[in-house]
Amino acid sequence: MKELVQYIMKFSIHLSPILVLLLLGVSGLQTTQAQQRNIKNDVFWNTEDDRPIYSQGGGIFKFANPATGEKKYYWYGVHYKEAELYLRNPSITQAKSNFEAVTCYSSTDLVNWKFENNVLTAEEVNKPNKTWVGRLGVAYIKALNKYALIVQHGNKVLITTSDSPTGQFTWHQEISMEEMIGTSNTGDQTVFTDEDSGKSYLIYSYGRGRNKIYVSEIGVKDGKVNLLDCTEVFKGESREGNCLFKYKNRYYMCASNIYGWDASHAYYLVADNIRGPYLPANNMQIMNGAAEDYAHVSQTGFFYTIKGTEQETVVYCGDRWANFAGNGLGYNQWCPISFEGKIPYFNSLSSWNLDIETGKWTVAADNNYVKNGSFEADRRRIPSSAKPVQEQLTGWTTQVLEGNKISLDSIKSPSLNFFNTENDRKQVIGEKSLQFSDQVNFKRKTFQVIGSSPFVKLEDGLYTLSAKIKNSDGFNLLEMYASSVGAMFQSRIKTANPNWQTITLTEIPVKSGKVEIGFVAEGNANAFCYVDDVILTRVK
Repeated sequence: MKELVQYIMKFSIHLSPILVLLLLGVSGLQTTQAQQRNIKNDVFWNTEDDRPIYSQGGGIFKFANPATGEKKYYWYGVHYKEAELYLRNPSITQAKSNFEAVTCYSSTDLVNWKFENNVLTAEEVNKPNKTWVGRLGVAYIKALNKYALIVQHGNKVLITTSDSPTGQFTWHQEISMEEMIGTSNTGDQTVFTDEDSGKSYLIYSYGRGRNKIYVSEIGVKDGKVNLLDCTEVFKGESREGNCLFKYKNRYYMCASNIYGWDASHAYYLVADNIRGPYLPANNMQIMNGAAEDYAHVSQTGFFYTIKGTEQETVVYCGDRWANFAGNGLGYNQWCPISFEGKIPYFNSLSSWNLDIETGKWTVAADNNYVKNGSFEADRRRIPSSAKPVQEQLTGWTTQVLEGNKISLDSIKSPSLNFFNTENDRKQVIGEKSLQFSDQVNFKRKTFQVIGSSPFVKLEDGLYTLSAKIKNSDGFNLLEMYASSVGAMFQSRIKTANPNWQTITLTEIPVKSGKVEIGFVAEGNANAFCYVDDVILTRVK
């Protein structure tokens, strides 16, 4: 394409100005299309040759191929046996986490991935005995000309090494963190490489309670790859999913809540130096934009900062532990981060396009603008008096017009979500759905107001709203609606649906960057309606 543009310019003196502009416009359009790559969440990901990607709890690192010198992105993560089982049958949440291997995938654009190798095998990590293998990362150790893969290993930390980023990593040494932090293990960990300095660091939390976060430089000690120091950068609320990114010379320490395999808010602190001080001191902030659906139903995994020719873009790479939490499709949820000054903003998108050269990103045409549309962000029955204490479904508002009020009183309060059966989950996504029911006659409305954010505009145009529903009889009124600038559109459900059905509203005109979507139910005592997989997409 570059050669075509040069050719056009070389001979432009012999062409009409209009023809030159047309040719350049076409070439520019083709270049843009060639550079745009789509990242789609809420689905299982495959490699270029259509093989499933199994990579959880890992990280992306940019290394030069030892043979060719070509720089590529290398993505490392854990392949758990249960990931295969969940992909084949998402109607069953897996109870265990059996380590298969550490996988390595390579890419030149962060979107299309090639499987390279199972770089760390179960036989290698289970040499002493079978144990837990968890979060990990890889660092290039210049002093030894080796690549070091550092991974949680039972109640310690295992360091393995290889001569190549895609070669077999073999046992180097297992270290205890006892002397450094007082526990032999890390609570959670990732590896961060500062591409400006070339130095790599282990980012990790305290092994018991996880109420402290540390930074340690990775280097060589007594001829072995090891941690060279230890700086405590946070002490306060328990946190896990500890990871770090750098943006415009500032360091952002990020983490999640202690929610096991479930999704969480994304928290952060900011510092001018990797060892701190991180501010606000010991008071992690919830990232703007992440609260409405718990960071696109994921847990902080790692970040990657793209330094493009036109802008610097940070990509949030969240782990969705769907195989163990049953909370949706896909194990990896990647979203772009924007900034208001030095304050990060989480853009929760189901589909977006990335230009790796320029660093620019755009919202894809098939993006679903509904937050928590499959009702998987909440880990418990809502309302919940247990952590996290809440009365409303994440991202949604329920108004009781008649019937029992919503409260933390589990005896009288209606439950706002329903735990799907295995048979339900063969037709809808995940463990949970929205529920309308009560022990008495009731009138309720559950809705979500969708609008433009500082970085994602809800464009004026025509939209389609769809949802899956399952309901009994006994309703005087049951409908899905959309409302924008005073115009109301409704789809009414008039009969019982013992099996899940899809209902749709088409050609909804959205204006002024705002639309309200929702469901209204007026039912007799013990009538029920379940709603799942709500989707709002722009069609024109």
